[in-house]
Amino acid sequence: LVGGCTRKLPDGMRIRGDINICLMGDPGVAKSQLLKHVASITPRGVYTTGKGSSGVGLTAAITKDVTTGELALEGGALVLADRGICAIDEFDKMDEADRTAIHEVMEQQTVSVAKAGIVATLNARAAVLAAANPLYGRYNRRKSLSENVNLPNSLLSRFDLMFLILDV
Repeated sequence: LVGGCTRKLPDGMRIRGDINICLMGDPGVAKSQLLKHVASITPRGVYTTGKGSSGVGLTAAITKDVTTGELALEGGALVLADRGICAIDEFDKMDEADRTAIHEVMEQQTVSVAKAGIVATLNARAAVLAAANPLYGRYNRRKSLSENVNLPNSLLSRFDLMFLILDV
């Protein structure tokens, strides 16, 4: 739905084909409804909120089986959306520690896990569709994009497309 072809260069480097999109704008302009609809019509669409999800819930978690006592690796929203779209609402309200988990997914499209004696790399080849609200309630046209949204520039640079949706 939002992607292209993955390219593999002669030197072995892989260029991702999935497009990461960020929707920014005033509250009440149906960003959340758009994300929910996109996640519902795609074959591998996962909808989650940034405020209600932790970094572990987005990437991967180690769980212990109650009956056998063995440790198991469970994929989060970005791993479950492999080859699909992960729609993340309220992207600006995520904790800083949780945002760092998304950096690797948006660039290398993998999730690296090294917990409880389990070392693994999971594929997370998903396009990220995120929605964020302005920092002070409404978008201020006199300020730059990074001043209006509470996101670090290192994360903003990982989005291929950024759309501004304003209530005029």
